[in-house]
Amino acid sequence: MDVQKVKKNKIRVNIMKGDFWKNRVLIGILILALIVRIFFIYNFPVRWWDETVYSDLGYELSRGNSYSFKQGWSDFVPGGYGKYAWPRAGFRAPLLPFLLMFFYLFKLEFLIDFLVPLIGTLGIFAVYLLGKELFNKRIGLYSAFFLALLPLHVFYSGRILTGVLSTTLITFSFLFFWRGFEKGSNKYKLLFGFFIALSLLSRYTVLWVFPVFLIYFLVRFRLKFLEDKYLWYSGLIFLLTLSHWFLYGIIEYGDPLGAFIHGAKAASYWGGIQSWAFFFQHSWGMFSLISYLFLIALVYIIIRRKFLKKEFYLLLVWLVFFLFMVVMMPHKEDRFILPITPVLCIFSGVFVYKFKYKRILLVFLGAFLLVVLGSNFYHDFSSTYTDSNFCFLEGTRFLKRVNMDSLVITDLPPTIYYYSKKDTHYYPNPFSIEALKPLKQDYLNMYVFFTDSNMPLYIEDYKNIRGQLDSSLEIVFDCKNKSRIYKY
Repeated sequence: MDVQKVKKNKIRVNIMKGDFWKNRVLIGILILALIVRIFFIYNFPVRWWDETVYSDLGYELSRGNSYSFKQGWSDFVPGGYGKYAWPRAGFRAPLLPFLLMFFYLFKLEFLIDFLVPLIGTLGIFAVYLLGKELFNKRIGLYSAFFLALLPLHVFYSGRILTGVLSTTLITFSFLFFWRGFEKGSNKYKLLFGFFIALSLLSRYTVLWVFPVFLIYFLVRFRLKFLEDKYLWYSGLIFLLTLSHWFLYGIIEYGDPLGAFIHGAKAASYWGGIQSWAFFFQHSWGMFSLISYLFLIALVYIIIRRKFLKKEFYLLLVWLVFFLFMVVMMPHKEDRFILPITPVLCIFSGVFVYKFKYKRILLVFLGAFLLVVLGSNFYHDFSSTYTDSNFCFLEGTRFLKRVNMDSLVITDLPPTIYYYSKKDTHYYPNPFSIEALKPLKQDYLNMYVFFTDSNMPLYIEDYKNIRGQLDSSLEIVFDCKNKSRIYKY
């Protein structure tokens, strides 16, 4: 018995001395990050349009259907664009739908909500590794801590969207680039080619990152980098990883780059034009105090001429080039700037590392950011957990129970399909009861779902459609006058 106790004590000592306890701060940061991100899954009761599009595409892939909008629902793809029009879905980067496909394939749909929070947490680990690789472990920890509580990253880690996925993959790409071409590890050169391809498949705007590597190569190595055979192997892996998407482009568009071209054209489909200063005007909402910490860090880097060092140079080229491209885009959304958040956090980590009272500063920043996140969650929760949204969800549950051979007329086709799995079709334009008749011919039943939850109609159109439906069709579902379902 005494011998067994001695052995157990030795095992405990070894565990205490192991890497797990050496990295307990990092583990704590990652656990905190994951908890916060899971919390933000529930700040909206209804999934956004884009979230349901990606989920619906994944669902269709799991059923063996093509990557398109031929299966009884549609994204908003306007006509008049020739081959870059409905029903082709190539303008949606495919990696996220293909990941979601496996959840549907193995009947694990209940886990889909947790995928992006996990990916976001993995991205925080990637920032830690990159900060540690470029500088040191403490800067890596500080950088991970800031990204863990960065409002923009937290918010979009709760959504089934591509921004956090692409940011995570880009961060790993930079990590493998550095380990491969600066540290001389051939295996990481190959991993770089694979991960930068995955990044591009996650979001097409990753193309804006590509010149960063070329600029860095030219400044650091002139043209000698072309003599590295592993660079060419990496390029081959990149092309092989994209080969299926080139084939898709040939099949769907008659052009291996067709999906990427469609992605560029799709930027003009919706959203309007925002000011070049959009991201600067909304920096507080996106980054909170970290925006000021980053600016101070940037001034420090410039004054101390840190930008002459290769580590800072790589990050600065990443920051400046991508920021320039996203500012030049006509349509802007806060999530478009996610790919440079690792740079903001690492620069902030560098400054805190040099700051004398770093512990006090970190405690203050952590507490402040948690308060900001709590406030953001409360605002979202109180503004979206409304009768309109509850009635909308109740209406989708009604539709889920109707005959499978049914068509739903709505202005939210991907969202209704996501919740009900019934075929959908947009309202006829211009709307009339008579225009509904041709849509029913291939279905046993047809329903019109009218809701004021996220209603994308102008108020006059709203009143006109509601009036025609009330006077002509049977109401089979009514929830507080917020959502109505009519049977044709």
